[in-house]
Amino acid sequence: MSQLLLGQMSFSQCPNLGSVPVNMISVSCILALGLFWSALGKDFQEEVKLSGLRKLLMAFDEERRDLETSDLSKRSTGLNEQTCTALPAVESTLQNSTHTFTFKMRNMGLLSLAWVGDGSGVLLVLTTFQVPLFTMHFGQSNLYRSEDYGKTFKDVTHLINHTFILSEFGIAISPDHSGKLILTGDVSETGGFQLFRSQDFGLTFVPTVLPFEPLIQMLYNPVDSNALLTLSLKLDLWLSEDFGATWRKIHDHVCLVRWGPKNSIFFTTNYNESCNDKGNLELRKTTDYGRSFVTIATRVYSFVLGGKFVFASIMTGKGTERLIHVSVDGGEVWNIAQLPTVNHEQFYSILAATQDMIFMHVDDPGDSGVGTIYVSDDRGTVFSKSLERHLYTTTGSDTDFSTISSLRGVYMTSVLTEDGAVETVITFDQGAKWQTLRRPQNSHCDTETSTNRPNRCRLYIHASYSITMKMDVPMLPLSQPNAVGLIVAHGSVGDAESTVSPDVYVSDDGGYSWHLALRGPHHYAILDSGGLLVAVEHTNLPVSQIKFSTDEGQCWHTYKFTSDPVFFSGLDSEPGSRSMNVSLWGYRNNVSKWVVITIDFRKLLTRDCTEVDYVEWLAHSADPSGPNEGCVLGYKETFLRLRKDSVCWNGRNYAVTKKLSPCPCQVDDYHCDFGYYRPENSTECVEQEEMKKHPLEFCLNGTAEQLQTSGYRKIPGDQCEGGFQPERKEIHLRRGCTSNALHPNSLSETSSPNAAIIVMVVLVILLSSAVAGVWLVKKYVCGGRYLVQRYSVMREHVEANKIEGVDDIDAEYMETGKAQYNEDSDQDLLE
Repeated sequence: MSQLLLGQMSFSQCPNLGSVPVNMISVSCILALGLFWSALGKDFQEEVKLSGLRKLLMAFDEERRDLETSDLSKRSTGLNEQTCTALPAVESTLQNSTHTFTFKMRNMGLLSLAWVGDGSGVLLVLTTFQVPLFTMHFGQSNLYRSEDYGKTFKDVTHLINHTFILSEFGIAISPDHSGKLILTGDVSETGGFQLFRSQDFGLTFVPTVLPFEPLIQMLYNPVDSNALLTLSLKLDLWLSEDFGATWRKIHDHVCLVRWGPKNSIFFTTNYNESCNDKGNLELRKTTDYGRSFVTIATRVYSFVLGGKFVFASIMTGKGTERLIHVSVDGGEVWNIAQLPTVNHEQFYSILAATQDMIFMHVDDPGDSGVGTIYVSDDRGTVFSKSLERHLYTTTGSDTDFSTISSLRGVYMTSVLTEDGAVETVITFDQGAKWQTLRRPQNSHCDTETSTNRPNRCRLYIHASYSITMKMDVPMLPLSQPNAVGLIVAHGSVGDAESTVSPDVYVSDDGGYSWHLALRGPHHYAILDSGGLLVAVEHTNLPVSQIKFSTDEGQCWHTYKFTSDPVFFSGLDSEPGSRSMNVSLWGYRNNVSKWVVITIDFRKLLTRDCTEVDYVEWLAHSADPSGPNEGCVLGYKETFLRLRKDSVCWNGRNYAVTKKLSPCPCQVDDYHCDFGYYRPENSTECVEQEEMKKHPLEFCLNGTAEQLQTSGYRKIPGDQCEGGFQPERKEIHLRRGCTSNALHPNSLSETSSPNAAIIVMVVLVILLSSAVAGVWLVKKYVCGGRYLVQRYSVMREHVEANKIEGVDDIDAEYMETGKAQYNEDSDQDLLE
């Protein structure tokens, strides 16, 4: 008996044999196995010899499970009620890998940070303190630099001549990871602003005096980081082609500017000097850095760039109504999107745009707080209903629409049911079908929900709407492209309103199933391409512990990172989720001393992952043996994923490995076509009531087209072959149609070439009369000088409420001479 106990104690220290190659088992573990083998006795040894190795392994596995259950002192229990094995020497290993740095700041100061490069380890921290003093501002800032992922910092303020850096501009980092960055400094006492430019990850800076006062942060050209754009307080558009060394003004009266593809620049302008005069803006474009311009649309209410598409909301000429116009060639040709017209009380919002398609929210009339999501074809022109009663509040422009970047075609959002409940729905096929989330097996509904509304006992994912409602939700749902299938989010089981303090849930299959991971709200991050999750409790009390998981959130371990707790503010790691370092930010009793505590988990995961640590996983599948299992958007994807019981390091060079298999076409590969929709819990597309007995006509590239359809069109980007092939034709009607995107007149159609000839003749007559009139006025009325007349037209003011997918200039500019530039959340979703 004593020998058996000795064997148990030694065996409990061995690594999980299922995740460790034979040649990596330690000597002590082998000795423990030997003692355990002896303790089993001769009878068991003979049985093994007769039955073979399989029975031996089964016995070892059963004995291991029993031993893990008995030794709870060195283990933590996951919330899914499974027993979790403790990692060895966590405290001592991580204590040697924990680094603390204190930033001395004035009270009420601000702290901002920025990662420079990819894998460089360079982190810049800017602390600013600013107070208004009569009509002037007094400010002080300090710049700190780390080149070891935030473990140590150096005060490098002297590199920028102790200049005050504007907190609203922060640190502008080049998106190409080249090490370029720009700081904007206020040197008002000498009459201007300075840029501090670095091309070596912040090691050195070159000062440059700006010939204008900037309104917004510098905008890098995505394909050439030497080219920069910005707006001045006077709404002039300035360009630099040499990384900010010299600048030239290329246009005035600019309201909103965006870089487009191939060095193109798109911007709206209004020569009435009022950017709030929505519906009377011009959309202009330059492809040669401002040396020439072309107007590509007029009567513009707003515009957005996304994927290959340019969107413009255009006034129809009928009061305050407007329509979405779409171009796929940079504004050369516009098509009217087949979407409902909205008025000044409604809005459009681009939820997502890829190279294949668009998700568009169209607000319902009447300030209902809901609308309809439409999905487009690959031209961005023909739209069909995807989801009704989509929650999108008009007061705060808040929507829970989230892209799950760890799997293709997956999106989550919230709907408002007929009885007023908020539910989370998810699509796995780019909006063709939506479904509610499954309730996690290891969670329970609260008593009130289960009793009164048992059908509401579902998982609700908290996102922007919950934050707006002042719920205790510190982070939005999180996914990363290199952490396949992994989603971390706050949620509650029951109604969205049923809990004020949600829990953390994790999905490891892209949203099909979920499990309760942590009780209460937390800040969380994905590290090592999903091989490591970290979390810190969200509380008003000081914290001293961090939680981490090496098995995608099933088991969690705790580490006390300090003996002097801090008031936690947030955690951060290098973008891309490949790092093993995480930094915790906060302060202790004195708010003037901010603390960053950086923990390096690399020394905890001492072993590099090898081939045996990965297993094949078929996405979108519950039964890999089924013939059509995993067929989504026309093909199957089989990934190599890390085993949950493998405690090892993926590494910075880890790349997602997958193989593709084509699938035959089926109903699931199709959106409902224009004029059709899928009723709830149905796969069949049926005709919309309001479209019955109406011809399905639309304008495409200046030509009227009629659609003949059985109700289905293939999802953009779907690659299925053969199988279900529904009938669908677009018939050319041999008559032209025009859009008012370039003309102030309302939408019209020309029925024949003769009409065009008549119009041309009338224009020639009118033009000749106008020329003659101008000549007579010049010669006889004005004494040979042209008469100049300034006039204005009264127009109804249209308020965007900062919802529509357009950045806005505040009306305060016209009164005070100082504009406020507001970044719009919809635009951020697209970039």
